[in-house]
Amino acid sequence: MGKTINTTRAQESTNAIERLYITMRHLFNRGFYKPTGVSGESLKNALLQLRPEIYGTIAEEKAEFNGLIYVLERLPEGIEECKFINLTSDEGYGKSHFKPIVPPKRRRNCYRIDDEQMNIEITRGRSDIYDILTHLTFLFVESEKICKRVLIEDTDKTIRDWTKLEDAAKKEELSQAEREVALIHTANILGRSFEEVLWIYEKFATKNNPERFLKIIWWLGKLAIEEEVTGEKRVITFSAQLRERLGHHIHGERWADTIKLALKREGLLKRPIHIISANMHSVMNSLFARTALSKEFQNSDSLEIYEALSSSGNKVLRDKVETMAKKNGMISIDDVSGTNIDVQIFDMAKIGKDACCYALKPGLTDNEKPVIFVMDYAFGEQAYETIDELLKPFGNKKKGATYLNIASVSIMGKAGILEGGKGDLMIPSAHIFEGTADNYPFENELCAADFEGHGLKVFEGTMVTVLGTSLQNKDILKFFHESTWNVIGLEMEGVHYQKAIQSASKIRKSIKEDVKVRYAYYASDNPLETGSTLASGGLGTTGVKPTYLITDKILTQLFNS
Repeated sequence: MGKTINTTRAQESTNAIERLYITMRHLFNRGFYKPTGVSGESLKNALLQLRPEIYGTIAEEKAEFNGLIYVLERLPEGIEECKFINLTSDEGYGKSHFKPIVPPKRRRNCYRIDDEQMNIEITRGRSDIYDILTHLTFLFVESEKICKRVLIEDTDKTIRDWTKLEDAAKKEELSQAEREVALIHTANILGRSFEEVLWIYEKFATKNNPERFLKIIWWLGKLAIEEEVTGEKRVITFSAQLRERLGHHIHGERWADTIKLALKREGLLKRPIHIISANMHSVMNSLFARTALSKEFQNSDSLEIYEALSSSGNKVLRDKVETMAKKNGMISIDDVSGTNIDVQIFDMAKIGKDACCYALKPGLTDNEKPVIFVMDYAFGEQAYETIDELLKPFGNKKKGATYLNIASVSIMGKAGILEGGKGDLMIPSAHIFEGTADNYPFENELCAADFEGHGLKVFEGTMVTVLGTSLQNKDILKFFHESTWNVIGLEMEGVHYQKAIQSASKIRKSIKEDVKVRYAYYASDNPLETGSTLASGGLGTTGVKPTYLITDKILTQLFNS
């Protein structure tokens, strides 16, 4: 007999991710599935085997709270009440009476069609579908936990705790005593302490819906119980239009055409264009904030100004910076293509004297002065779709297409770090694609030395582009970090950006071959540390310093080139 070969947790986790994606793509092609049917069980079992860090105690009997917060921030409000979830393309719901529901942490339009159905628009490609299906699978796992704890075996009766929660969830308003009684019963159902349940109750409470948490738990349990008792299963469907359109760059092409028309209208197509993928404030603020707010912050350093601008209560200051930017050549293009990627264009030839915080090389003519093109963050595979379309020549080949003069492409992003903590920096020398042997080495114009001396840890090495941040666990990440791959962090777009840049510059020749590329990431979380995953909360002001430090280094190189 041969020796028994034991697989490691990293190998098992890799297999689980592969099964998840194969299953999801199969279900998409099929057009529908039932979460508690055979296919849904396959998804659930793979997720439970994987046990991603972001979903915490998903594989345990007790309810997972941080994961629940994370998921519901990325799904439309009311999703827990719906038996039927329909994933669609942009099919004109915006022209109907339905009001779009936009999740706070994912920009996607969702529509509550009736009491039982939620439609979710997919305009950002497969990564969006993977993201949604993974989060929905988590919700179904949690709802099954509730059902198992409250439904008395071999009957259609429920335990007393459930009846008390149901009574409370149906009331519009609760007194403090009624609320605390309901939370005690809920704690028993969820296998959590009263203190833990009180904490998450406060996290979910809103001014208009203070009892939101109790209602979420009741609905999750209610639908699972009805399914178990009546056999009427929840269903997830994919519209025919979505299945037909996916992968054809419809939204990316529409987005890129809108931008190129704007560049043509402003006479900027032939000018040196520097693309920066970042947020919609750091470049604008870096260029104009110190000048625009010189009276308000006479003796302050730049970081203090940026922290003030990032505060939600300082809209007047932000408006002042934006007004100055628009007076000095900034054009804003709000997205209407469905990509949810807004754009800012800065024409350096239109900047007034002493308006900008950076100086161009002397002696440049207006035609030589750069155009800075800032695009909001893409999501996963959408990065390839948008950049690939943007780098194509503008116009018809027969009539003479115009090739864009792309001087550089700079990518600033948030990423999970594997050594260090929130706010630290990662400077990649290559991207590798999780689950494949695809690797994309490149010459990064930025290096670790550019960022030293600013009180932040800086790591240089390989970044892994993952299929979904919600599918990572410690075993896989430790393998990447400790093996010869020398992975320093994980994110979702790097491979897709670089694939588009390389195909445009090396194969299609639609941009110059020696186009400069810059990649820098700051850490949003450390998935190898307990309590430091994305589910543990946002960066807050911790993200201000690395964001503006990276932006400054990109702009300094750009203005000196």
